[in-house]
Amino acid sequence: MSEIPAKATESEDSSGGPRTEAADGLSSGDAPSGDAMWQSSPPGSMYDYIKVASFSIGPDGLVDQWSLRAEQLFGIPADRAVGMDPIAAFVASDRREQGQRKMAEILDGREWTGVVPFRLPDTVARDERDREGLAEVYVMPTRTEEGEKAAVCIVVDVRTLRRIETDLAASQAIFGQSPFGFLLIDPDLRVRRANQRFASIFGGTPDDHRGKGVHDYLPRGEAERVAATLRRVLETGDSITDMHVTGFVPGSDERRHWSVNLYRVHSGSGRPIGIAWLGTDITARRAAAREAAAARRNLALLNEAGARIGNSLDLETTARELLDVVVPGFCDLATVDLYQGLLAGDETPPGLADGSAEVRRVAFASAVSDAPFDGAVERVKLGAVHHYAFNSPWADALRTARPQTVPGEDGGLVQSTLAVPMVAHDTVVGLAQFARTKGSEPFGDRDRDLAVELAARAAVCIDNARLYRREHERALILQRSLLPPGDPEASGLDIACRYLPGNAATGRTGEVGGDWFDVIELPGHRTALVVGDVMGRGLRAAVAMGELRTAVRTLAQLDLEPAEVLSQLDEIARGLGAPGGVQQATRAARRPREADLSEVYLATCVYAVYDSVTRRCTFANAGHLPPVLVEPGEPALMLDVPPGMPLGVGGEPFEEVEVELPEGSLLALYTDGLVESRDHPLDEGLQAFVGALTDPSRPSPGHHSSTTAPRADTQPNLEDVCDHVLNTLDTHHGEDDIALLMARIQGLPAESVGDWTLPREPRSVGRAREYARAQLIGWDMESLVDTTELLVSELVTNALRYGEGEIRLRLLLDRTLVCEVWDAGLVQPRRRRARDTDEGGRGLQLVGLLSAAWGSRRTPRGKTVWFELPLPGADTPLTDPAEALLGLF
Repeated sequence: MSEIPAKATESEDSSGGPRTEAADGLSSGDAPSGDAMWQSSPPGSMYDYIKVASFSIGPDGLVDQWSLRAEQLFGIPADRAVGMDPIAAFVASDRREQGQRKMAEILDGREWTGVVPFRLPDTVARDERDREGLAEVYVMPTRTEEGEKAAVCIVVDVRTLRRIETDLAASQAIFGQSPFGFLLIDPDLRVRRANQRFASIFGGTPDDHRGKGVHDYLPRGEAERVAATLRRVLETGDSITDMHVTGFVPGSDERRHWSVNLYRVHSGSGRPIGIAWLGTDITARRAAAREAAAARRNLALLNEAGARIGNSLDLETTARELLDVVVPGFCDLATVDLYQGLLAGDETPPGLADGSAEVRRVAFASAVSDAPFDGAVERVKLGAVHHYAFNSPWADALRTARPQTVPGEDGGLVQSTLAVPMVAHDTVVGLAQFARTKGSEPFGDRDRDLAVELAARAAVCIDNARLYRREHERALILQRSLLPPGDPEASGLDIACRYLPGNAATGRTGEVGGDWFDVIELPGHRTALVVGDVMGRGLRAAVAMGELRTAVRTLAQLDLEPAEVLSQLDEIARGLGAPGGVQQATRAARRPREADLSEVYLATCVYAVYDSVTRRCTFANAGHLPPVLVEPGEPALMLDVPPGMPLGVGGEPFEEVEVELPEGSLLALYTDGLVESRDHPLDEGLQAFVGALTDPSRPSPGHHSSTTAPRADTQPNLEDVCDHVLNTLDTHHGEDDIALLMARIQGLPAESVGDWTLPREPRSVGRAREYARAQLIGWDMESLVDTTELLVSELVTNALRYGEGEIRLRLLLDRTLVCEVWDAGLVQPRRRRARDTDEGGRGLQLVGLLSAAWGSRRTPRGKTVWFELPLPGADTPLTDPAEALLGLF
């Protein structure tokens, strides 16, 4: 670069005024050296703001030079200003005399500085208020080349100076009084200026921080990041808002957080001169935000727990649902231990109070390892039964019902563990453990409270599941206690039965149902077969089933016809839901509003009475599925029994159907759980059932063709038939209970029946004794002859004395000996106690003493009186007739 004269040269800035060219290095305040001082530099001096104007006055007191800045300040071009009297042009008329005196002094060689009011021309003033100006004038005497006295004038608009002064004062006030840390950083990323707030945080006075860099305040990594950001702001001019900076303040180990705003600062001419740093301490705000985030997270966990925990009434499933919620959202590892005694049904197992009772690990979850609580808790396999030592923190948590924090061991995986007792209804049911591994955030007080709440929610659900399981088991016990115990036996029938609750049938826990079956022995080697189903599930259905089953057994003992039994049962079912019984239910039915207040119990039922002598079976149906009959050599078929209305509906009579059952045929009664499914139509299930019974020896499931059954002498065992049916229909039944009653017909042989008709005359008594004696001797039952003769004599005598028409005597030999005496009279015999002085009236007493059982029943054309004797060798010994006679007196 060529050198220029050692003299300031005047040139124009962007606004047209003169400026002094200075060296580049002066822009940042560095001291110039050498020739660099005279190099050209961008504008950036204070003159850019002050707008200094200059003009000169010749010896004649007139303007002889007029700068461009003077043109801007006064609004007068140079061609007009040169030769102008400045006093006449700019000073008000009332002050011109004083101005002339000052001008004379100046031209006399006197230096002067002062404030001079002037009047702006109309071309410069915007309105009347702007016409009056105030100029600060610096007048310096000089001489022309001829040696004459002249003056050079430097003029500054006072209004500009006042504005700069105000701006500086405002800047100082904002900078110094700001509640935020304020820095001015130069282009070398050094602090040029710091405010008092910043100094109060980092120590010292504001001047102590001049020249420092970001590395003097922040850790190395953070300082590098911030320095890179400062350079980017300086280069691009893009501002940065809410940049988070982390560091420490002197004398404190607490990590602090600041929110920093950065923007580039320019000179009046637009040249970048540094970066403004405005910092706010947000440590408390960050902590509050973390607290709020933790609160939101905890609330979300609680909401998730409410939605996911307790959806089933299974203990293990509920425990796993708790761990699915907390891992990994709340902790890294978790387990659930429940008291073994409570799981077994004990209300207060031993050791429960001191926390040392046996517990069983029912659930475990881990997000980091399959090793549960390595280094913190003894390893326990899932499902294992164990106990905690009395002085351990886990036993203490169980004992006090308060959570305990267990620190992790050195070198272990776990950082800390929360042992939280699971409390439900003031009862500790188990212990939940939540652990976080090293590197995770440690548990805080809020985490502890959340763990207690989560454990409490799960505990209530687990306790409910435990109570449900207990009540369900009790309901099952009740339900099964109402079913026939063991394998029922009946005269002339080979019987097999199956009962599967809904949970056993489907593999899932369900409520008990109202299905039942029964086998009731009736007089005369007859048998009542019953299958029924109370609509609905649960304990209510099981209790209703028990009541109906008891009623059926009671009505069966009255030896009523099947249709009459169902009619009476229908009345009883209608009375179950009304407090006052059937009468109240009938009245409520007449008043619909009151009918809504009583429960409705509906049930279906098939009632069949089988006579082993005639092999005839009488059916009556109350809305139940039809019986299925398999005759030897024939395909299985559903019997056409009128379905009737379900029990509890009322108002409709029941019909009876009598069917003769061939020897060796198979009769099946069942409930809808065997054939009904939500996945298959009922007709498909019925056809599958019929197909399974058609050929029970063929194991192919689902085959419905009607093939010829095996011969009677090769028929499979009835128990195997039941198993085959259940296995074949395994995919057809639903969640309902299953009751299956199967009976193979084995009629009483003709040689086991003795049947005689006696005329209505006195000698028929002796003839009846002879028939009975001869038949018993033929059956090799001599030990029963005396008792049988005596009792037959009494019954025939009563028929002659109180009955009507001819008399019929029948002896039946099967598992017991049954004697029946029939006549056409309708008056039922009534047992009474005879006085010592009475000569008669002791016949029925004698029958009651000598027989195992006796009774009477109505028949379509009269009545039958019967008695039953145990066979020789039976557990019940016979009563000696002589002793029985003596006992009557």
